[in-house]
Parts: sequence; C-alpha cells; structure tokens
Amino acid sequence: MLELVGLWKRFGGVTAVADFSLTVPQGELLALLGPSGCGKTTVLRIVAGLEKPDAGRVLLGGRDATPWPPERRGVGLVFQSYALFPHLSVAGNVAYGLRGADRRKRVRQILELVGLSGYERRKPHELSAGQQQRVALARALAPAPEVLLLDEPLSALDAALRKELRGELRALLKRLGMTALYVTHDQEEALALADRVAVMREGRLEQIAPPAELYHRPQTPFVASFLGRANLWPGRVVSVDGDRAGVEVAGERIPAERGEAREGDEVLLFFRPEWAKIGEGPFTAEVESAEYLGDRWEVRARFRGLPLVLISGKWASLPGGQAIFSIERAQAIHPAL
Repeated sequence: MLELVGLWKRFGGVTAVADFSLTVPQGELLALLGPSGCGKTTVLRIVAGLEKPDAGRVLLGGRDATPWPPERRGVGLVFQSYALFPHLSVAGNVAYGLRGADRRKRVRQILELVGLSGYERRKPHELSAGQQQRVALARALAPAPEVLLLDEPLSALDAALRKELRGELRALLKRLGMTALYVTHDQEEALALADRVAVMREGRLEQIAPPAELYHRPQTPFVASFLGRANLWPGRVVSVDGDRAGVEVAGERIPAERGEAREGDEVLLFFRPEWAKIGEGPFTAEVESAEYLGDRWEVRARFRGLPLVLISGKWASLPGGQAIFSIERAQAIHPAL
C-alpha cells in the first residue's frame, strides 16, 4: 500500500504540491490526472525519492519511506522518454540493475510477459516505439517492485498504438496484482486505465473517485469541465413540480440532482452534451455551428444567451438554424468549489 500524507513542495516562490494526501491500496491502479503544471509529476518524483518534500510523508507498506533514497524504496519507474541505454541490447536494458545468478532467467520471464520473446539481442534503435516502451516497462518490472510509477509512458506514441497499449498495460498490471501510480494529462487514457482517478489542480487534489463516478458526478466546476465536455449554467436551486429538486436558469425550472445544495443556493447547472436530446423537448436553442466528427455531430448553440454544446448522431442541418432539445439529466454544483 502507498500512502501520501500532507505533501508540500515549493520551487522558489512557486508551490508545486500543496497539502496533498491520498492512499493507493495494494493492487490498485490509480491515475493522477490534470493539466500541465498542476504538480502530478512532482508527486510521482516525491514517491520515487527523486524529490524531497518540504513537508509531509511517503509511506510504503506502512513504513515511513520519506528519508529513504530511491534505490531503497522498492519502486519501479517508467518514463515518457523510455530512457533506454542505446548501446545495450534489449536483454541488457532489462537486466540493468538486476543481481544474482538467475538474471538471465528473470529477463526471459519478463520479456515473455511483455510480448518480446526473441528480441533479446536487438538494440533499441532496431525497435518500434511501442516495442521500446515495452522494454522500458520490462526493465521497471524486472526487480519485482512493490509499486510501479509511470510518468505519461504512452504520450509519445501515435493515437492508435496508444489505445492498443493502454489495454495491454492495464491487463498486465492487473494480472500481476501491481500497485501502480500512473501520471497522465489524457482524460480518455485515465478513464480507460485506472481503477480510480485523482484529478489535480494547482498542486491540490480536486477529486478522487472511480472513473464512472468522476465523469457522471463531478464535485467541482473544474472537474466537470476538465473531464470531458460540460455545459455549466448559472442558476438557483428551486423545487420543480412540488417535490422534485431543480435549478432555475434563465427563467426555466430544470429538474436536477441537487446533492448538498439547499433551496435558494446559487449553483451551476451541470449536464454533459450527451445528456441532452436533440429533436424533442421544451427548449429551443440558436445553432451557431455544427462540426461533423464521423460518428456524431457536435453542435454549438446558444440558449437564451448561454453557451450550449449538444451531440447528435443524426444532425444534418446547416449551421444557423434552431435546435429543439430536452435535458434528460442534470445536477447542481456549487460554483465556489
């Protein structure tokens, strides 16, 4: 188990990590997700022992590892740049850092595990980008680390290969029962790979939850807008048809989950574009543009001056018309969060 307790890290006058705490149970794959500069790589480097926190603790298996050097922590590292030794063969790269008479056996086992049996004698420049990344993963796994740390390991690959390898990577880590911390800025990658996703913003933990919960029930406007597409309209919590909760927006009372919000609270009405249905319903929006994306149209419009994004699989009209729509699901989010 990996535990981070109250981590702080400053670089000069810049606070990179602020009062950051989370727990990664044994066998869990946790993704750290956030925009560039939010502090996610700094957190990973603190866990690895490559950076010393100004305050807080790193616990590995219940032991305080904060003062330990990297080589004592029992963690494996996979970098975005692969960081392979160009003069060493595949086997040499994987064996680097291994000790003992069974090194060759361990190298063969790990290469078979990552699908590179038969590549032992090749040099890194003789491999594709995907194969190089597999070598980097094999090297990190070879010493049997307690925790695997991955810093945007797929970001240098093209989209199709990235999608293929992320599925393989998740299956492999789950088969090994590996505890892993995975840093990425790619929302789709985080949702597809992780058991839970921790969203960071300006050095702080914004929300942590399983992917589906994070997407469908974000707790803050930042999480709602950063993770996927979101419509966020200012409004006020009211009752709809007597008992049902809702939000009053631009003179309309729209049913919505209100969570912790109370009647009369100023909130943001949140709904995903796919939670609205084009072609039926009580609302009319003025269409500004419609972008064809192959499997769907993404429609940008205005509803009583408020920006609106809708998704339709059947949209065929040219921009400049009107769209009738309904909102099938929505929730209230406090704007100050």
